[in-house]
Amino acid sequence: MHSRAERRLPPVTAVSLALATAASLSLTGCAATPAADTVTVLNSATDTAEHSANQKFFDRCARPLGLKVEQISVPADQVASKALRMASSKSLTDILELDGSELPQFAGTEGLRPLKDVGVDTSGFSGSATSLGSYDGTQYGIARSVNSLALIYNTRLLKKAGVEPPATWAELKTAAKKMTHGSTYGMAFSASPNADGVYQFLPFFWSGGGDEAKLDNGKGEAALQLWKDLVSDGSASKSVVSWNQQDVNDQFVAGRAAMMINGPWQVPVLSAQKKVDWAVARIPVPDAGQDAIPPIGGTVMAVPKNEDRSREKNAGKILNCLNSQKNQLQWGESVNNVPTRAAAARAYAEQNPKLAAFADLVTTARSRTAEVGTRWPVVGDALAGAFQSVLTGRTSPEQALHRAQQQASTGK
Repeated sequence: MHSRAERRLPPVTAVSLALATAASLSLTGCAATPAADTVTVLNSATDTAEHSANQKFFDRCARPLGLKVEQISVPADQVASKALRMASSKSLTDILELDGSELPQFAGTEGLRPLKDVGVDTSGFSGSATSLGSYDGTQYGIARSVNSLALIYNTRLLKKAGVEPPATWAELKTAAKKMTHGSTYGMAFSASPNADGVYQFLPFFWSGGGDEAKLDNGKGEAALQLWKDLVSDGSASKSVVSWNQQDVNDQFVAGRAAMMINGPWQVPVLSAQKKVDWAVARIPVPDAGQDAIPPIGGTVMAVPKNEDRSREKNAGKILNCLNSQKNQLQWGESVNNVPTRAAAARAYAEQNPKLAAFADLVTTARSRTAEVGTRWPVVGDALAGAFQSVLTGRTSPEQALHRAQQQASTGK
């Protein structure tokens, strides 16, 4: 199942140029090859189990409509480039499943059909999920489940140290320090210079008032200082600058970290551990009573424009069925992700109390591209450079974000 909240995208200029070319060729759907009763889907379900699980839901929705669904699955980091090649040859699928952060680059070409135009019901969804599938105020993509980040902690180690799950940054620093001893660090997170590190930094950056549209607004420095303090006082390993999210989970499972920031995609591994008792809490915030603002992650399904409008309508019918409350809940439980319909999300939290914190956090989560759109890849790279330079002692938080804003503005 999708285990990463974000993927490394191609350089924004290259993507924009390719998309512009695709748009000039008319970003149409499948040519005459697929049968009229067949809906084609391009996605990243290359794992056999994931592919089969997807097909089960597709078949459930297609059969009552007298339709069939065929998946074309490629590795996650190849979906965008595959879609561009298919678009240029006018053979793009009827449904395109993209990482949410990629949607603006496709929607900006006017090659996707607004969901309301193909009869997709977009009411009753969480605001964060709607934002994830929207571009310039129009919803082009629909996510049947989403993920985010939370604080995952070792209940035994917290109890032994006599601390409660931290709710504020001050409590986080205190708890992490108390649980750091021997080969065990109190806290673990990913600060790698790529998508994983940026995704994990955003809850702290946003919750502290940081703004991706103006990185040097004077409010993001506190988040950088928090990470720096955790590493400097030995509560977090200096190796966080090279750990991805899987590495962080490996440290936690091995008992070398008492707490970590991570997502629900780690649940299968965590649940299989017999020696690690774990629980989930909200991500700590600067001050008590604040809402954490993590990034929302996941894929969205969109409908490329097609000269044959009946194919678009069939795609819309499949999307409506996939996103019924029942199907969303069952899908969410199968992939440990939170359904995007508000009612389904509430049911998910009730039926999966151990993961309820993820459902709570999704309600306040934000899309990475909502404010900066197609500029997100450049902004994300600038943020990565900022926390890398601070954690390795090259610059101060203020200097790092000033340089990051220059980089985000110029692309250099």
